[in-house]
Amino acid sequence: MLAVLSILGMVAFDQAVKLWAVRVLKPIGDIPLIQGIFHLNYVENRGSAFGLFLDQRLLFMVLTPVVLAAITFALWRGMIQTKTGKWSMYLLFGGAVGNYIDRIVRGYVVDLFYFKLIDFPVFNIADIFICSGAVLFFIYFQFQHKSPEPDREVKPDA
Repeated sequence: MLAVLSILGMVAFDQAVKLWAVRVLKPIGDIPLIQGIFHLNYVENRGSAFGLFLDQRLLFMVLTPVVLAAITFALWRGMIQTKTGKWSMYLLFGGAVGNYIDRIVRGYVVDLFYFKLIDFPVFNIADIFICSGAVLFFIYFQFQHKSPEPDREVKPDA
């Protein structure tokens, strides 16, 4: 139950920030929070992270439910063994749903956080969840995941 509420909270937070961006930031375009360093900058992203796969909406419309199903299956089957691993899945799931909603409703993903100092690609809350989930999953898989022991047959001495 905590997992579902957490994911719903992530999606709600992401969508609330994006709604604010559409209503308030879009007409302005850019709000410098720290001039020349960090800005809120309205961007309609029609690709994926870093603008890859531009105008491939159909790809994401098909791929996202497959990824969500795989995450659900892994959690349901108990394949993710620790809290770190489970939270990585919740973050990935919440971020994927947040961006998926944008693609369904708007046809693009709303991005707004921009580190101008290093010209880092503009991103959103869902992207933060996805990246955080990916980092947590890496930590989980490298340091916590235990592969099942293979069955070993005991052969009688011949």
